[in-house]
Formats: sequence, C-alpha cells, structure tokens
Amino acid sequence: MAERVAIIGLGQTEHCYVRPDVNHEEMINEAVRKALEDAELSIREVDAVIIANMDLFEGHYLADGMCVDGAGMYLKAGFKMNTGGTCGGTAVATGWHHVASGLFGTVLVIGWQKQDAASSIAALLTAREPLYDRGMAAGAVGIFATMGLRYMQETGCQEEHAALARVIMADNARRNHHAHLKPELTVKQVLDSRVLVWPVRFLHMSPTSCGACALILGNERRAKRAAKKPVWIKDLETVHRENAVWRGGCVEPKPTITAIEVAASRLYKRNGITKPAKDIDVWELYTPSSWALFPWMELLFICEKGEAWRLVEKEAIRIENEIPIEPSGGVVSTNPIGASGMIRVVEAALQLRGEAGEHQVSKKAETAITTAWGSANWVVMFYLSNRF
Repeated sequence: MAERVAIIGLGQTEHCYVRPDVNHEEMINEAVRKALEDAELSIREVDAVIIANMDLFEGHYLADGMCVDGAGMYLKAGFKMNTGGTCGGTAVATGWHHVASGLFGTVLVIGWQKQDAASSIAALLTAREPLYDRGMAAGAVGIFATMGLRYMQETGCQEEHAALARVIMADNARRNHHAHLKPELTVKQVLDSRVLVWPVRFLHMSPTSCGACALILGNERRAKRAAKKPVWIKDLETVHRENAVWRGGCVEPKPTITAIEVAASRLYKRNGITKPAKDIDVWELYTPSSWALFPWMELLFICEKGEAWRLVEKEAIRIENEIPIEPSGGVVSTNPIGASGMIRVVEAALQLRGEAGEHQVSKKAETAITTAWGSANWVVMFYLSNRF
C-alpha cells in the first residue's frame, strides 16, 4: 500500500525581474533554507532531493552539477527534472512518488529559474522546427491568441473580460509579498497596452521572473512529527497529449478533448468530487495569460462551457468571493518558469494552513486544486487537503 504524502515545509524567494546579487546556487539556497526552517529540519534529515528548471532557457546543461551544495544534494539520491513549463509540477509529482513508494521518508523538492542569465524568449523561438512547428512560430503568445480569439467567437466574451481577469490577478499580487509584478491596473490600462498577437496584449502575458521555490514532502510518520500542520497531497494526475504534428508526434484523434479535461475527469472521479466549484475552496491554476483563464475554468468543470467569462464579470473569482482563483496573483504576476508549477502548490498549501497573510482567502480553506501546464498540452494536477 502506498504511503500517504504530506507537505511539511515551504519556502520561496521573493521574485523579481533580475537578481544580480546572487548566482543560481545562492538563489536556490535561499528557498531551501526557508523550507528547512519552516519544517524545523536540518538538511541531514532529508533523504532525497528533486530539482527542476528549464536548462534550455538559460543556455546551460546539467544544472544539477552546478548547484549541488546550494540545493543540499551532496551524496543524496534524487533527480533533475525538465518537462517544459510543467517542470515545477513534475518535480512535486516526482517527489510524491519517491515518498509514496516507501523508499524515502523525507524529500526536498526545488524549482527555480534565473531568467536574467539568458534570453528565454530567444530560446523559445530557436527551439521551434521551422516546418512542423510553423503554426507555433509566435510561441506562447500565439497559443493564447488563438485560444482567446476562439473563445470570444464561441461565447460572446469580450476583450474587457480578459482585461478584468488581469486586473483581479494584479489586485491579488499586491497583497502577496513574494509576487513579482504588483501593478495597480485598470481595465482601460490593460486594453491600452500594446497588441502582441491580437487579442493578446502586453499586459495579458506573464513576466520573465527570477526566483526559486522549495517544499519538503514527508510520509505519514514524518508528518505526525511536523512542526506545522501538514497539508496532504491526496491525489495527483499527469496527462499530456499532442495537438499537432510536432517533431513526428501524432495528430490528435479528438482535438476537442484536452489534457486538462482528461486530468480533471480522472482526479475528480477518484475522489468523489462532483461539484468542483463547491467542493474545492481554493484554485491556483497555471495560467500564463489572462486569456487562458476562461477555457481552463471550463475544462476544469468549475462552470459550464461558455460561462467562465460571466463568472469573471461578476468578479466571483476574487479572494473575498465564492470561487477564489489565483489568490497569489498567478503566473501572470510571477513566472520563474522552472518554479511556476511548484509555486502553485506552495501557495495553495499556505492557504490551507491559513498562513497566506494578506492574500488569504475569506472562506475557510480545506481543499485546493493546483495545476501546471506546458507545451504539448502537458498537465500536472494536484488535489490538496488539510485533512486526509
């Protein structure tokens, strides 16, 4: 029987555009020390270390070799993960498997990105194969432009609704001292920002951030001795599907079925979640653009198809209201890519502990859903609870 797995330590740096004061190893070490301090553990009590970042975006390889000491990995078992935008979520899933297997009692999981080290935008563009990937030449911006345009055509959503979603996320970020972007935005300011690929504008998109995040996972025995109330990873799901002929990949047989929808259906069924909007108290979703929020709310069955923009129009997703989504400010506010999926888990865990401070949701939070998302529609989804 699998071991139950709990989050027993949390740590993250403050995230920002540049960190000239530290190298990769020093920045990682900041998050690791905070997680160990939060768990009241020493690095000697950690059995394995899982790390994740997007090496390609920083122009280097085998990052585990350059951050051994700062990550506390010396002579410890572990893995270096890289699954694109999802790698922070993948690292948490990998850590979960290490503990659930019974082979390790305590696992440290670390995600980071230092985007002042190299141009991630250049890496995105040069990573594309010019023939098969021609439709994706605009990278993430092109993906969300297509997504936003289709959503408007099918539902009646207007540009103002995506702008309002971005304003709400900015309002949340200003209450989160870890967040990178904390602007005081209005709908008009978002709509007046320059067009990247219509309908996506500059202020709809996530920033390039520097930052690191760490969490400590423990089995049930370790969780009982935890310094703070443990947050349980009750379940997780990983799904990825190709949606085009990318590098010899297959064409989607059913393009209307997405990886998010499949992951949500499987996870909800296993856990008896029949009304997600009521059964789940907090949502930390990997939405790199405010345009992604609408279709993903619907694919996660938070509402019916075509209704997400109406919930945003009513501002139901605010911290104080019935369906709090992105109380941290989300990926559009903070995006150290290798850590972004992990930050969703850490921020949700803070909510379930009641320790999110100024961006704590108003309702009593006992359950949370988090996601990580990346290329090839790779999705990692977690179901967290402060009770097992």
